[in-house]
Amino acid sequence: MKGAILPDPIELVAFNPARNIHRRYSITASLDLFGMIVVETRWGRIGAAGKAQRHAFADRTAAERHIAATLRRRGTAETRIGVPYERVAIKV
Repeated sequence: MKGAILPDPIELVAFNPARNIHRRYSITASLDLFGMIVVETRWGRIGAAGKAQRHAFADRTAAERHIAATLRRRGTAETRIGVPYERVAIKV
């Protein structure tokens, strides 16, 4: 998988102080030593340690499908928790 162009990192937040909702969600992709694309998802309350999960994919298409499915789920947050996730700019 040499020279693979990885999907850009994604950072999402859901914030509503009146309802005490302060959530973050991030998705990053990287290559491991064996050439697999590793998609790492981190989530939790803003300011807390949170949780993380990693999935490895052999090709970019599978990794992008996983990312798209994750973003579809985050897109339903407003109906589930009452606050939509918004994408924030990542400072490099």
